[in-house]
Amino acid sequence: MPQINFTLGAYSELFMLLAAGTYVVAFLAFAWDMATSGKVGQRDAALLAGQKAEAAAKAEAKQSVLAGAGGGSGSAATPASPKNAGAGTVEVADADLKYRSRRKGARVGVALSILGLVIHAAGVLSRGIAAGRVPWGNMYEFCTTGAFLVVAVFLVVLIRRDLRFLGTFVLGLAVVMMVAAAVAFYIPVGHLVPALQSYWLVIHVSIAVLSSALFTLTFSMAVLQLLQSRREAKIAAGGLDTGSFMRLVPSSLTLEALSYRINTIAFVGWTLTVMFGSIWAEKAWGRFWGWDTKEVWSFVIWVVYAAYLHARATRGWTGARAAWLSIVGYLCVIFNFTVVNIYFSGLHSYGGVSAG
Repeated sequence: MPQINFTLGAYSELFMLLAAGTYVVAFLAFAWDMATSGKVGQRDAALLAGQKAEAAAKAEAKQSVLAGAGGGSGSAATPASPKNAGAGTVEVADADLKYRSRRKGARVGVALSILGLVIHAAGVLSRGIAAGRVPWGNMYEFCTTGAFLVVAVFLVVLIRRDLRFLGTFVLGLAVVMMVAAAVAFYIPVGHLVPALQSYWLVIHVSIAVLSSALFTLTFSMAVLQLLQSRREAKIAAGGLDTGSFMRLVPSSLTLEALSYRINTIAFVGWTLTVMFGSIWAEKAWGRFWGWDTKEVWSFVIWVVYAAYLHARATRGWTGARAAWLSIVGYLCVIFNFTVVNIYFSGLHSYGGVSAG
């Protein structure tokens, strides 16, 4: 059994504290970016209202001239051109796109997130080296490693897609996980019970954490999709955008499509999690499936996301209904890794240490 390095374990806790502090500042930077977008949006909305009023006055004057020139001919005033219908929505979308290119707060948030991730990586690695094993054998380590992967996945996806609008949500969730690990789930560095001393811990739990990180991103997208669809409906009905932070967010259709793709990948990962967990259960306890509380809720999560993918691929289950189903799936994930781990006894409980 490897020797525990308590000094390195103390350094790991310091790195975790520094990473959490950096994430807090990054969260504030993203929040400032959102608040700034609202102020700019209010100004743009006022300008757009003035432009609409001026265009309406010009159209009315033009129609009066045309009516006077064709007096007695019985010709009606020329109606507004159909191509101008929805022009306000297009102008708002153009203003949104223009603002996204000059977001200083978002750039600061990304830079701080990268710095925090580097510090966080030092904390996770030092914890693993101190314990002489992979650092995800209990709730404390699961939360800290999970927060690391949530931020890491967010930053990696940023390379291909501009998801900075998720910064406040992702960094906020990461901070919550870090605080929960330090306050509610803290366990000093130490050895694992014999049942967890297996190479299946590396395979099973690592895939579970990565899948959960992807589900975290799609949960944020589903919430934003619902908010964005309401904003789009308001604009389509002729209302003015009040300049909310939603001007930073892509269209609801774009969010839905991207969330569906990521959920597909995460679902494959969760399927492997359940499969490898069953194999590990057979190695440890002599049976593949025993309806333990943890096993049941892992299967519930699988069923919910399977229903989401099937419903999303079936005509009629798009939009808000698909988003709500994705949200329900993530709530099941949270319930599984918090309430089930803490309050339900079973083969996956080890005196505060959970197999994930």
